[in-house]
Amino acid sequence: MYVGMMCTAKKCGIRFQPPAIVLIYESEIKGKIRQRIMPVRNFSKFSDCTRAAEQLKNNPRHKSYLEQVSLRQLEKLFSFLRGYLSGQSLAETMEQIRRETTIDPEEDLNKLDDKELAKRKSIMDELFEKNQKKKDDPNFVYDIEVEFPQDDQQQSCGWDTESTDEF
Repeated sequence: MYVGMMCTAKKCGIRFQPPAIVLIYESEIKGKIRQRIMPVRNFSKFSDCTRAAEQLKNNPRHKSYLEQVSLRQLEKLFSFLRGYLSGQSLAETMEQIRRETTIDPEEDLNKLDDKELAKRKSIMDELFEKNQKKKDDPNFVYDIEVEFPQDDQQQSCGWDTESTDEF
């Protein structure tokens, strides 16, 4: 295979024994469905999933195959592998990944360190991109105007009331 090979990723998964990332892809030249097994080496239950995913995605041998696979999906697969190596059940690992990849609206983001904050922002950006209506979408409507119902009893906030003691 040459480096400029065009392929379309169909499925991406993890094999636990021996550890490997498995990619099902379609070769655009011949139109055949193929499988690529990328062995995972030097990965333990203490390894950093983000770093491992970045290394695999940037590996010259696998780079052209993994172009269409998101870094987030690779991180998730490595998290499954780390959970397996730690002795967790699949259900426990899935619950842990769900907790790590969802944003709690009540969480105070000001109390997070820079790495965790960047992770939360990345999740929010991904969610925004997924939910964003683009001009090419079939349900796209330009310049939507929405009328909000006016309640007779509007709640007033303490900060927006007129105050006599001005600055």
